[in-house]
Formats: sequence, C-alpha cells, structure tokens
Amino acid sequence: MRSNLCSGKLTQWNDDRGFGFIQPAGGGKDVFLHVSELKNTTRRPRENDTICYYCVLNSEGKPRAVNAFIAGAKGPSGTSPRAAAKGNDKPSERSYSRLPIAELLLLLAFPLAGAAHFAGLTGNPLPLVLYPLMSIVTYFVYADDKTRAKKKVWRTSEQTLHFCELIGGWPGGFVAQQVLRHKSQKPSYQAEFWAIVVIHYIAWLAWLFLGKTLVG
Repeated sequence: MRSNLCSGKLTQWNDDRGFGFIQPAGGGKDVFLHVSELKNTTRRPRENDTICYYCVLNSEGKPRAVNAFIAGAKGPSGTSPRAAAKGNDKPSERSYSRLPIAELLLLLAFPLAGAAHFAGLTGNPLPLVLYPLMSIVTYFVYADDKTRAKKKVWRTSEQTLHFCELIGGWPGGFVAQQVLRHKSQKPSYQAEFWAIVVIHYIAWLAWLFLGKTLVG
C-alpha cells in the first residue's frame, strides 16, 4: 500500500550500481531507493539531495521508495536520470566542470619535485615521462571500465586499475574518479588508491633525502 508523499535526505548513493538509501525527514528506518524509481528528474542523484518519494514495503517488509524525484531538480514528465545524464553528457557541461585542477596540482607538487630532482641527479627523465603517460593510460582504463559497467559486461579488475596507478598512473586515476564518478564511492577501493599515493610520496621523500648519497 502506497503512503502519502514523503521526503528525506539521500545519505548513501552508489552511482555505479544505481541505488542508495534515504533517511526519512520524520525519522525511522532508512528507505531503499533504486535509480529506476526516480521520475521527472533532470540529473543523477547525489548524497545529501532531498528526495521526495512514496514509500512501500518490499516482500521482506523493508521500506522502498517509488515514484521519487529530487527536490529542486524536477523536470518535465517522463524525464529519467538516465535520459538526463545523456542530455548533459557534453564535456563542457558535465565532465570538465568537475576537473579537479587545483587538487591535482597540489597532489602532484611533491612527486614532480622528486621526479625533477631524480632527473637532475641521474640524467634520467623517465619518472617525468611516466607520470603523464601512465596517467593518460589509467584514465582511459577507468573510462573503459565505466562503459563496461553501464553495459553490464565483463569488467576490468580492480587489481589492473591499481597496478596502473602504482606504476605512475594514480594522477589519471584521481582525475577519472572525479570526472567520471567511477570508483569514487567505494571505501575499500579508495583505501587502496590512497595507499598507493602514500607509497609514491614515501618513495620520493626517501629519494629527496638519500638521492645524493646513493648517486655519489
């Protein structure tokens, strides 16, 4: 039996899998929301969005949202988040607007300083070449995996993604996570990703302190 129109905050959202949970404004159990139940909506949902919905109980007696929409992002009748995403898929409006330039430059400052120091002492520019080259490769591996996820076909393993990041592609992985919204909401993946970034920082920190001694 359908309830009256309810509202609540979207406290969890897995964009890759298309579902999340709403915390009802009046309290109570979290309500399951699947992307297919979002109607007349001009964009994909995000955490902390206010969702308006009707609540029903599934076969296990758990609350589920139906005929939902995002408050403040309601579009013409029949508009779905999938259609809205396609309509907003222009890079200038959708992807590049989320390009984290400042954050990326901040993250890269120390590794690039280490790579430049390495090149200066050894005459070997490989790290300076490897970072941009592997970042481009890693970005496209992320993009390919995102496409595979949408098509529900065989996915690229997380080990492959992490390997690309480990050998210098982590800046491209960081950009892909922000621009493509891929692998950015999975805690276990994020933990391994940032562990790889820390490994790079530790390696360059060791080189900056010991480089002259090792070369000499």
